[in-house]
Amino acid sequence: MDRRNFVTLGVVGGAAGLLLPAALQAADASPLQTPFAGGIYYTKEKPGRWAAKAAGHSPVVESAGKMVLVTTPHEMKGYEHYIVKHVLLDANMNLLGEKMFNPLQDKAAVSQFEIAAYSGPAYALSMCNQHDVWVTAFTV
Repeated sequence: MDRRNFVTLGVVGGAAGLLLPAALQAADASPLQTPFAGGIYYTKEKPGRWAAKAAGHSPVVESAGKMVLVTTPHEMKGYEHYIVKHVLLDANMNLLGEKMFNPLQDKAAVSQFEIAAYSGPAYALSMCNQHDVWVTAFTV
């Protein structure tokens, strides 16, 4: 990864880490429908400038009991274009789980989490090295 991509990814990840929790907690109707949706973070419903990328970047979540499977249907092209990581957050934006991907070894962006001590609304984040942070809401 070249320095420009590394710095860009750091800035996007830092901004998402600072702004996403406050934005999600501030929303009244739907936690993902904030002024930041489609600009700082993206959802399938609010893809912003990445409208053509929504299908391959939005995390797909399957929840059965206390097991959560997160898949991002995105190709892994080495360090050129890949999913950096998945993050799972609870309704209060506390970390439930995280998985980093190695673009030279991982052929697909799939992660599995056991959420034994939590039930309720949750958020799966998928971070792409070129197309920012994507969020999907679900219930455990």
